[in-house]
Amino acid sequence: MPHLTIEYSANLEGKSDMAALCRNLHAAMLASGLFELGAIRVRAVRCAEYAVADLLPENAFADLRLRIGAGRSAADKARAGEMIFAAAVAHFAPLFEKPHFALTLDISELDPALSWKKNAIHPRLRAK
Repeated sequence: MPHLTIEYSANLEGKSDMAALCRNLHAAMLASGLFELGAIRVRAVRCAEYAVADLLPENAFADLRLRIGAGRSAADKARAGEMIFAAAVAHFAPLFEKPHFALTLDISELDPALSWKKNAIHPRLRAK
């Protein structure tokens, strides 16, 4: 953990570089100082079917969901959220010029008793 999933409306294709967004959000997560490099995952999932607000075809969305492990203070989680959200707002700035785009970020903390992980990347990165 942390894993950041970006669900976005299909009508953002060609209007937003999702690969660049993934890299920018990865950088923001790393810059927060709260997450180990080998644990960070960022992925974008295109939603082909959706209904937004008043159903105008130009309405679009990006919904960011960050799942993190337990143990960070509320202040640290809020600071990381602000950094990640600021990076997303900067990326999507041109879309806010018209009244058809919505952006959200939610952070969920996982219960350690109900979260299983096995990561072969950590040892490689920690050895550097």
